[in-house]
Amino acid sequence: MHTQAYGRRRVSIRKFLYILPFMVLLATFAYYPLYGWVYAFFDYMPPTPLSHSPFVGLKWFRSLVENPVKVNQLLQVIKNTFGISGLYLLFSWLPMIFAVFLSEIKAMRFRRIVQTVTTLPNFISWVLVYSLAFSMFSSEGMVNGLLKQLGLIDSPVLFLQNSEHVWITMWMWQTWKTLGWAAILYIAAITGIDESLYEAARVDGATRMQAIRHVTLPSLLPTYFVLVMLQIASFLNNGMEQYFVFQNAFNKDSIQVLDLYVYNLAMGGGSYSVSVAISMLKSLISVVLLFSVNGLSKLIRGESIV
Repeated sequence: MHTQAYGRRRVSIRKFLYILPFMVLLATFAYYPLYGWVYAFFDYMPPTPLSHSPFVGLKWFRSLVENPVKVNQLLQVIKNTFGISGLYLLFSWLPMIFAVFLSEIKAMRFRRIVQTVTTLPNFISWVLVYSLAFSMFSSEGMVNGLLKQLGLIDSPVLFLQNSEHVWITMWMWQTWKTLGWAAILYIAAITGIDESLYEAARVDGATRMQAIRHVTLPSLLPTYFVLVMLQIASFLNNGMEQYFVFQNAFNKDSIQVLDLYVYNLAMGGGSYSVSVAISMLKSLISVVLLFSVNGLSKLIRGESIV
C-alpha cells in the first residue's frame, strides 16, 4: 500500500513538473504585469521613480467622468470599440462556414493549397499588411492607377483616409488575415464527427447540402457557441496593432479603439496614470463579461466554459 501511494505521488509530481514551465510563463507575462495597476493611484511622470510620485488615490478615475472633454473622447472610443467588436461578433460564423465548405473539397491537394493560402496571412505582421494596403489603395496605388487608366475617375479616391467606412474596412482586413487560421479549430471538430452519421444520412437519401445542414452544422454548434462566448467575454479587447498602423489624421476619430486610446494617452500624451486607470477598468469589465457569459452558458446549455 505504501509503495502504491509513493508511486502515485511520483506520478503526480512528474505531471506537475510538466506544467510548471507554463505556470511560470503565465505568472511572468499575465499576472506579474498586474503590479502596474498601482500607477493608476499615483501622479506618475517618467523618469521620476514611482516612490517619489505623489499618491492621488482615485483622482484619475474621477477625472474620467468629471472632465467633459475626456468623457466625450471616451464615449467615442467606446462607440468605436463596440462597433468594430460588434462586426466581428456578427460575422463570427464565417470561419465555421469556411471550414465546412473546405472539408467538402474532395481533391486533397487542392484542399491543402487553399488551407495553406488562407492560413498564411495570420503570420504576416500588421505592418506588412498595411504596406500591402498602401501599395494597393493609396492615392498613387495600383487600384487608383487602374481606375484612372479605365477612365472611371479623374482624381484619386482616398481609400485609406476615408473615415466613413473604416469599421467595415478594418473588419475586412481582419477577416482576410485570420479566416483560415480561425477555421482550423472547426476543421478539427469536423474530423471528429462520427462517420456513421453521414452514412445514415446517405442511406436516407440526403444530398451533400442536406448532410451539411443536418449533420455537420449541428455537430459544430457547441464549438461555435463556446468560441462566441469567449469572444463576448473579450469584447473590449480589440488589440491595437491593426488600428495603430491604419490610423491617420483623417480617420483617427473613427478608428481609435480602447487599446489604441490607452496607448496614445501613454505614449503620445504622457498621461501614464490615466491610461493605466482606463486599462484597469477595461480589464475588470472583461472579467465581469467573462463570468456573466459563463453563467449564461451554464444556465442555457448546462455547461460552463471556465
